[in-house]
Amino acid sequence: MQPFQLPEFYTPHPARLNPGLERARVHTRAWAHEMDMIDVPQHGTVIWTDDDLESHDYALLCAYTHPDCDGDTLDLITDWYVWVFYFDDHFVELYKRNPDIKGAQAYLDRLPLFMPVNGVITEKPANPVEKGLADLWRRTVPSHSQDWRTRFAGNTKHLLDESMWELHNISAKRLSNPIEYIEMRRKVGGAPWSANLVEHAVGLEVPARIALSRPIGVLRDTFSDAVHLRNDLFSYEREVLDEGELSNGVLVFEKFLDLPTQEAAEAVNDLLTSRLHQFEHTALTEIPILLDEHGIDPIGRAAVLGYTKGLQDWQAGGHEWHLRSSRYMKQQPKKSSILGSYAKTMPQRLKQFTGTPKTVEPYEVPFRFPFPLTLSPHLDQAREEIITWGREMGLHSEGIWDEAKHRGFDLALCSSGLDPDATPFELFTSACWLSWGTYADDVYPWVFGRLRDLAGLKAQTARLKQCMPLDLKPVVVPVNATERGLADLWLKTAEPMSPEFRKVFRETVDVMLDAWVWEVVNIQQNRIPDPVDYLEMRRTTFGSELTMSLSRFSHSGVVPQEIWGTRVIQTMERSAMDYACMLNDVTSYLKEIQYEGEVHNMVRVIENFLGVSQSRAFEITYALMDARLAQFVKSVDADMPKLFEDLSLDDATRAALVRYSDELKDWIVGIVNWHKETSRYGEAELRTPVKFHRGPSGLGTSGLRLTSRTSS
Repeated sequence: MQPFQLPEFYTPHPARLNPGLERARVHTRAWAHEMDMIDVPQHGTVIWTDDDLESHDYALLCAYTHPDCDGDTLDLITDWYVWVFYFDDHFVELYKRNPDIKGAQAYLDRLPLFMPVNGVITEKPANPVEKGLADLWRRTVPSHSQDWRTRFAGNTKHLLDESMWELHNISAKRLSNPIEYIEMRRKVGGAPWSANLVEHAVGLEVPARIALSRPIGVLRDTFSDAVHLRNDLFSYEREVLDEGELSNGVLVFEKFLDLPTQEAAEAVNDLLTSRLHQFEHTALTEIPILLDEHGIDPIGRAAVLGYTKGLQDWQAGGHEWHLRSSRYMKQQPKKSSILGSYAKTMPQRLKQFTGTPKTVEPYEVPFRFPFPLTLSPHLDQAREEIITWGREMGLHSEGIWDEAKHRGFDLALCSSGLDPDATPFELFTSACWLSWGTYADDVYPWVFGRLRDLAGLKAQTARLKQCMPLDLKPVVVPVNATERGLADLWLKTAEPMSPEFRKVFRETVDVMLDAWVWEVVNIQQNRIPDPVDYLEMRRTTFGSELTMSLSRFSHSGVVPQEIWGTRVIQTMERSAMDYACMLNDVTSYLKEIQYEGEVHNMVRVIENFLGVSQSRAFEITYALMDARLAQFVKSVDADMPKLFEDLSLDDATRAALVRYSDELKDWIVGIVNWHKETSRYGEAELRTPVKFHRGPSGLGTSGLRLTSRTSS
């Protein structure tokens, strides 16, 4: 009895088969034997027999997913996939079935020795996984740039290391929440690693200067999510019922949303479809702009085009292989033609473009204070200082805010809770950043969203980036309040930073500005974002990455840079961010949905994606908030001490990280308190119009002055 009927998948591209299939089968069979993967016991257990390798047919997978590469390339890529699937089964048999965390960590710690970004491999392989990795590394990386090697090594290491995340969850019988699952599955599932091999198969690398940009990242992440969610649907029976696996999207949806297995499978398939729609939307709308903005030459454009097409081929071929491989459920999903597939999923695509205002049902926000609240003794002083600063910068005279609004928003209160130990100047600077960020976040949709001024939007964003010179020598004369505020704050904040950290901080602000552009484009298109894309972008649009980077700066002289990139610290930060972002969304739901017709709100995104009522969407959002808060606490109380031991961190680094986690607690509870007290989201504030003065000045604002006079 199978656990559910496979749903009807969105299959927009036909699968094609590489003519080198039989050659790859012969080659990889011999290679697997040479690497001791077949009938060679590992700690007394045979991982694969000849029959296992033949029935799984990884050559068929690679021939479907890379239909256009030559025979030598197909042989190499097939060997890579044989190796990665062998690693997965090897890890299951030796370390997962009877959880052996210590042995698994020691095993994983050796694997980076066989994939140096530079230099040669000197270590002798001790098992088939090490032997295969060493052979493949030598055959692959010499033809690639330093940038590609670094990305590929990083993704391979993630693929291997994050197997420990799965193992820890199995050992603790812990099921991840949906946000954590999507994020971690990308790493442990290996699809970013597969995307690197797509570049190898195409024979061209994505240009280094755009390889880490948002549009390329979205292509990679949507590809990854779709690959993994499809695999979860096909592998549920094998992983959940046979292996006792907890890392499966259907299981996560089933338990977290309290759904029957069949409905959970349908919800996962809907998310899979949504991620494919996001891939297409990005490829058609964002990639061309990216190539133009960076002046990418014809070879670079060909590389991006080939990469995009290669990822689409992988999706189509991977789906076809899942239907045929013996690893997965012996069941055929409902089939439709390509045209029928487009037609079937068109309602889901179209409902993304329905972000219109609606009357909000009454609701209450149960403000929780999960940690003790402490306020700065300098709060009253900062309250007056930021009003003076706002007046000097022009925040009260452009028709977006007036002084009464600025006072009622009480952003100094937020800063006072975020950093209760701040000096008067630090508190003033922090409150100015919050005032500037909140004001600019209001300006962008008002000026550029309502007037649909894409050219003005791009020009304004470029000028704001020029307001942050790394050498602290001004290059533009500010012409409006947003520019004046940023230019002033940049000099106040960046001057004491080291050149290295100043560059990192500048990049954080740049990313936030680009995220505001993303929001405005969605507003112009009336587009409710895909739920995964929304959540990940929300961390940036909310400004949480900016405020956390300032907190990191205070510890940058003690904590090594590489520690900030560890899974534990990133999970601690992101879970705190997500809790705060969703708190903002539930608090601002009335303001954004009824009064502004906003499309960027988690409750609204859930309503739209799952097709549920407002009350149910609130329930799910609150459950996600609770899950992320619990994950933050776990990261601080359990995972961080283990990180200290695993990395043998010194006392000073440990103390700095503990202090940082305490600051994140202040950050969370300070934001809770501000949302409870501010006038920004109350209905009385929403019904009070601004007394417009001369209106905004500068790029894209002439039309607003005409409309604002009539709308006031």
